[in-house]
Amino acid sequence: MVATSAPYTPIRDLPQDWKHLEVRELRALDDVWREQRERLEELDELKRFKQRLIRSWAIETGVIERVYSIDRGVTEVLLEEGIKHSLLAAGTDRDPDEVVAILRDHEEAIEALFDFVARRRALSTSFIKELHALLTRNQRTTVAVDQFGKTFDIELLHGAWKRVPNNPRQPDGSVHTYCPPELVDSEMDDLVNMHAAHEESGVAPEVEAAWLHHRFTEIHPFQDGNGRVARALASLVYIRVRWFPLSIHRDQKVPYIDALEQADSGELRPLIRLFGTVARDALVRALAVGEQSEQDLQGIRQVVGAARDRMLGTTPEITTEQLQRSRDTAEQLREVGGQQLEAIKRLIDSDITGVRPNFSCQVETAPFGDRRVNWYRATLIRFAQHELHYFANLNTYSTWVRLRLNDFDLGARHDLVFSLHAMGRTFRGLIAGVAMYERADVREDDERLVTSEQRLIHPDLFQFNHLEVPGEAERRFCEWINESSTIGLGIWERSLESG
Repeated sequence: MVATSAPYTPIRDLPQDWKHLEVRELRALDDVWREQRERLEELDELKRFKQRLIRSWAIETGVIERVYSIDRGVTEVLLEEGIKHSLLAAGTDRDPDEVVAILRDHEEAIEALFDFVARRRALSTSFIKELHALLTRNQRTTVAVDQFGKTFDIELLHGAWKRVPNNPRQPDGSVHTYCPPELVDSEMDDLVNMHAAHEESGVAPEVEAAWLHHRFTEIHPFQDGNGRVARALASLVYIRVRWFPLSIHRDQKVPYIDALEQADSGELRPLIRLFGTVARDALVRALAVGEQSEQDLQGIRQVVGAARDRMLGTTPEITTEQLQRSRDTAEQLREVGGQQLEAIKRLIDSDITGVRPNFSCQVETAPFGDRRVNWYRATLIRFAQHELHYFANLNTYSTWVRLRLNDFDLGARHDLVFSLHAMGRTFRGLIAGVAMYERADVREDDERLVTSEQRLIHPDLFQFNHLEVPGEAERRFCEWINESSTIGLGIWERSLESG
């Protein structure tokens, strides 16, 4: 006998007090983006960034659904060169011709979203059907499940609601119940009407994108392709406010699925947070890309001027208000970070230092202008460029605070470093926060400490800007540095096993 889950429950609207769900850091970041957007959107480099993001969406949305697989190396080439058959020949698990056709359908669907927004059309069930037909145009069949749990192939109806149930079997044998076919019409009408009301009342984009995506997947109105349509609808919300399409990468699949499952249980916040993080990263990188392109366009005069400044030991004059507000907040965060690390030090001293004489713990800060600020310069630049994808402007502003663990019995030193520094070649008020771990070991031949490991502690880039309320930035920073400290101390604790 097949175990069943609870019967389908009609979709729920957002709570009236939805504001407590929004990602507050996006409000100030969006203000900066609005200030710079008109100018940056004309730059070729930002246009290339947007095209890469569209290609990423086209590729990853199918990888997540296992419509096809594409090697990571091949994916990177496709992002740069475009969707081409010759580039896919040895990098996918399906016929390259079929994959190219599907990828181009995905690209065309995103372009259709931009056109939809430009025409100022209101979201409707007919457009959702158009979107599904476009996304699945080159997919002929899908898998259905009968009442006994057996699977069989059926024709995929392009742009038409499902005609048979598509309820998946869970690992525990239960069945997840989506909307029955006979109720899809009314549920989709309710979805579209609720969405229109949310737009009218100004629901925050990341909240609306998560709500629309999740409620659509609760209905699951099509026989297949629902995940791709859901991510397209979430992207539509972002495009309408002139953000970038919501591109969920394959590496984010686990937290993405976890967040959807929590939303099934009534907790939408993790999905909102994930969607907010994706939006934040795209906006930050777009601002950084624009800054780099702007400097490139200034040409030889800019290069000569920079050389002159280096020779004279001076720096170009920067907008003082933006710089000062950002610096003031960063200095406040550095002090708060030092206080948090001091609390950790006291705990370590109490539990470890007293019973292990050759172990010591220190907290140190390097304010802007101090020569120690440059101790981690090369490492920060490398992480920023190759792993976090932005320009670290350490000349304009840089500071750090660190927790150092000296374990002389094992001949090792462990540093948890929290850096705050300016972003973008031309500074416009954005400050980045990076948490990294560095280990140094004593060499046996001369007993000198030599760096043996460097890695990012936290995968997320912390950021704030000159328009954010300092108290809000401090609240987020405290959460980030606490989480990063926990991860970093975990790295140190695991090193004791091998030490």
